[in-house]
Amino acid sequence: VHPNVSQGCQGGCATCSDYNGCLSCKPRLFFVLERIGMKQIGVCLSSCPSGYYGTRYPDINKCAKCKADCDTCFTRNFCTKCKSGFYLYSGKCLEKCPDGLEANNHTMECTSIVHCETSEWSPWSPCMKKGKTCGFKRGNEVRVREIVQHPSARGSPCPATTESRKCIVQRKRCQKEGKGKKNREEKRKKSNKDESKETRQESKGRAARRQNREQRENNNNDNNNKTQPKKRKAPNKEQDLAPADTAH
Repeated sequence: VHPNVSQGCQGGCATCSDYNGCLSCKPRLFFVLERIGMKQIGVCLSSCPSGYYGTRYPDINKCAKCKADCDTCFTRNFCTKCKSGFYLYSGKCLEKCPDGLEANNHTMECTSIVHCETSEWSPWSPCMKKGKTCGFKRGNEVRVREIVQHPSARGSPCPATTESRKCIVQRKRCQKEGKGKKNREEKRKKSNKDESKETRQESKGRAARRQNREQRENNNNDNNNKTQPKKRKAPNKEQDLAPADTAH
């Protein structure tokens, strides 16, 4: 063993020196050179740092550098993440994506172009006008569809999801309070109830008016009896003339 080589190393080193750091690593650890200032020292790590990939050999496991445009890699020819300004495609870092692909600035990858997809049209709605289905002859009917796949940046945009067309129907009247036998029965009961209530009110009114009229008539009769002077009884002319006729 060289005098500058030590067997009692720290940090996973199998052999080391004071000047160069680790010279070899313990089993399953990776040897990598790290630059500190103007010199490089050897270190032993359980996995390779970013920008390096690991290779295993019978005598030593080493960390080798990725390509310059690659941030992380699996091997030297297969990148897993690119540096800024490059897009990942099939393990390579490209400045521009191939035809038929688009650059995804969020993942920094070349991805397939996705076009918009929609569902089938729904059936046409009933003919309507101003939210009603009665009281008109010409109206509009509508159908809709849903977006099932939104497009990517370079994909075909989505078409309209609503269609409208004019329609003609046979005019029919709108029933304000609903329709059907039940509603007609309720309406008739309500009408009869209202009429009975009005009849009772009218009867009470007539009775009150009749009572007031009779009271006024009684008051007028009393007043007339008080103000009219008593008539003097006329003398009986036959009685006054009878003694004179007898004397002759």
